[in-house]
Amino acid sequence: MSASERTARATAAVSRPLLLSLLLFAAVRALCLVTLAVWAGAEGRGAHQVLAERWDSLWYVRVVEHGYDFTLTAPDGRVLSDRAFFPLLPWLEEAGHALTGLAPQDVGLGVSALASLAAAWAIHRITARLYGERAAVFAVVLWAVLPVSVVQSMAYSESLFTALAAWSLWSLLRERWLLAGLFASAAGLTRPVGLAVALAVWGAAWAGRRLTWRVVAGCVLAPLGAAGYVVWSGVGSGHGVFGYLDVQGDWGNGFDGGLAFARFLGGLLSGPGFAGGIGLLLGVAALLWLYARGIRQGQPLPLVLYTGVVLLLALCTSGFFGSKPRLLLPAFPLLLPLALALSRLRHPWRAWLTLTAAAAAAATYGAFWLLGSGPP
Repeated sequence: MSASERTARATAAVSRPLLLSLLLFAAVRALCLVTLAVWAGAEGRGAHQVLAERWDSLWYVRVVEHGYDFTLTAPDGRVLSDRAFFPLLPWLEEAGHALTGLAPQDVGLGVSALASLAAAWAIHRITARLYGERAAVFAVVLWAVLPVSVVQSMAYSESLFTALAAWSLWSLLRERWLLAGLFASAAGLTRPVGLAVALAVWGAAWAGRRLTWRVVAGCVLAPLGAAGYVVWSGVGSGHGVFGYLDVQGDWGNGFDGGLAFARFLGGLLSGPGFAGGIGLLLGVAALLWLYARGIRQGQPLPLVLYTGVVLLLALCTSGFFGSKPRLLLPAFPLLLPLALALSRLRHPWRAWLTLTAAAAAAATYGAFWLLGSGPP
């Protein structure tokens, strides 16, 4: 067998698990969307409305239509500014609208669909590098069947951010510093938690202790997106360099070390929501256990730093607590210990039976959630 034939066979062998991952991911997404459409139709509503025309998706469209500085006054007198929303998704919606004529929110749906596939691809590549192809397939499916995974199909920025963050982390594992910095900078233009990706780049550079010009360039590029938008937004709003924090404060968001979350949990445990409080406590404990487990299993420092910051910002900031689960969607390294465990089961059918049940539960819960309270 020639060298080219061996290379082609190796490439085909690697691509089959990746293709399987993406097909399974797309199947779960389709199941969630079909379930939502049927449920919404039974209530005389449209799935499109809850996916693209409510909550944050409307604010992104307002950025496209009005530019920044659109505000609304809340019933309690707070002035809510669209500067709370980072610009990459509305930029893409505006560009897609100009190119195709589609409504910006429909472009947003398309961006989320493509970005979720890109994120699944990167999650597979990262997991395969660390734990093998079998675990990689399970990691992608686990990300697809999370209870609030329906957000991956909304005109929201979670899918776009996760894709950019995951490809930055993949680039770090391969020591592609310029790519890592560029992806990190783009992630920083997508969501405030882009800080987590920049810190991952810096942590990898520190651990490597080898400062070439590519390492330095990657470290310089990584925070530019987030820092540039925060400074521009703060100065433009008239509140100074750190005025973005005031904008977030008007929305009720801010880092308080978890005090607001603790009060929320205490309210549940001391009232009729006691069972929900116990469930929430168990959920937080599970997140922390998975994080610690990933460290014990030797996850590379960039993944550990990235996941830790995502967890910290999700659990230790104030705001609407119903949005916490979707804020944790980008923390995909938490799933790697579960993926590895599933890949080592002696009877694979048990793993697939569990994941099939989880997919059905995610589709049902996603429809129930979006047609009810949903994300803010």
